[in-house]
Amino acid sequence: MPKRTYQPKKARRLKKHGFRHRQSTASGRRILKSRRQKGRRRVSV
Repeated sequence: MPKRTYQPKKARRLKKHGFRHRQSTASGRRILKSRRQKGRRRVSV
């Protein structure tokens, strides 16, 4: 039986999709802004 595709790691999840990473780029800040506009309960991980 092969390994499944998703082998979750919390550290990597935060590094790639966390708030501070989104905040660190212009495009990431745009993502946060649009998610706030949409009214998401959680803006990032």
